[in-house]
Amino acid sequence: MPEVANVMDRLVSLAKRRGFVFQSSEIYGGLGSVWDYGPLGVELKKNIKERWWRSMVHERDDIEGLDAAILMHPKVWEASGHLAGFTDPLVDCRQCKNRFRADDPRIKGSPGQPDAQCPVCGSKGTLTAPRMFNLMFKTFMGPVEEAAAVVYLRPETAQGIYVDYMNVLQSSRQKIPFGIAQVGKAFRNEITPGNFIFRTREFEQMEMQFFVKPGTDQEWFEFWREERMKWVVGLGIRTERLRFHRHTAEELAHYAKDAYDIQYEFPFGWQEFEGIHNRTNFDLSRHQEASGKKLEYLDPATTERFIPYVVETSAGADRTALVVMVDAYHEEEVAGEKRVVLRFHPAIAPLKAAVFPLVNKDGMPELSRRIFDDLRTRHNVFYDDGGSIGRRYRRQDEAGTPFGITIDGQSTQDGTVTVRERDTLRQVRVAADGLVGYLAERLRS
Repeated sequence: MPEVANVMDRLVSLAKRRGFVFQSSEIYGGLGSVWDYGPLGVELKKNIKERWWRSMVHERDDIEGLDAAILMHPKVWEASGHLAGFTDPLVDCRQCKNRFRADDPRIKGSPGQPDAQCPVCGSKGTLTAPRMFNLMFKTFMGPVEEAAAVVYLRPETAQGIYVDYMNVLQSSRQKIPFGIAQVGKAFRNEITPGNFIFRTREFEQMEMQFFVKPGTDQEWFEFWREERMKWVVGLGIRTERLRFHRHTAEELAHYAKDAYDIQYEFPFGWQEFEGIHNRTNFDLSRHQEASGKKLEYLDPATTERFIPYVVETSAGADRTALVVMVDAYHEEEVAGEKRVVLRFHPAIAPLKAAVFPLVNKDGMPELSRRIFDDLRTRHNVFYDDGGSIGRRYRRQDEAGTPFGITIDGQSTQDGTVTVRERDTLRQVRVAADGLVGYLAERLRS
């Protein structure tokens, strides 16, 4: 691996150069910690989300899908505790106008006191006393900006699942234990965003809430903890860079009985990108109380009524994409030249193969186009006829494309092509009419 201090800078540069991630509104100077996914980035994230959805919904008969609205009744956030408790203590520097979390370790002294020193400009006595700041984005519904029309952009997707829990239960004819899965956007007015797409103000979550009978919650909690780590490892992430972090009593959210984070060793340290939480029956109880609607489950076998406990798995799609990119990023020397390569698991690589005519004559472009047109009905593939074959290989290495298919003079004679493997650099001759099966076998997830 290259020097740790430079990894993120090099990855961000590659991400822009190859069309993974761009700064939002860049031509206007950019918008802080808001990012756009380019042609390759949107494919990578889509592949991750589809893989998650398949494992959660399509491969299980006890989990249903949902797509709840971003805008919800403001009483949802009152009942969930977000209006009262979803806050961070902030301090401002009256000298340089920067804003910090009150617990920022760079602050020397106690904010609001004469000895407090600003970590940016170094001024003493200029930091205000901490004040609470709600992290939810507020907006207005309707034509008039009045208090009655205030709504919020959701800070998590989970509450949409809770308020629709009974609708899904009844319409799907499920029985507890069962789960509801959702992929969707969430928004948090983060005070200290950063580290590329790790902490942003607009992000996407992949969440599943699993409803269980009280008393069985710890068993299901352990089950889902193991299942989620298996899924992450299945993305091709190196296991030595993964670990569980169990929340201490001080770290536990007010609603949680137990919680684990799945952490990855980024260049900027160990950080979590997915959480598994035992949320007890806190959320459903609060919504039952606030709405006056019964959210109890009637067990048909025992006629017992209870409010289900919830085991939550909550993954950030953007953070997972960053884990995949960081873990895949490699620099190495090949034949005396530097090679930058993204070693994505083939199943989630944005492009599965690239097709290259060796030269643009002698029937090679025509055969290359026929092969390309055949492959792209099944996979996302790329056609490149510009520059030397070595340069084309290097471009696809940076894009993380697992296979390069070169059509040369021999191809027009015997119908075979050269397939180059991204990671091993091994080259083999394959019959052109067997390419579909060859790729399908190697792209199986």
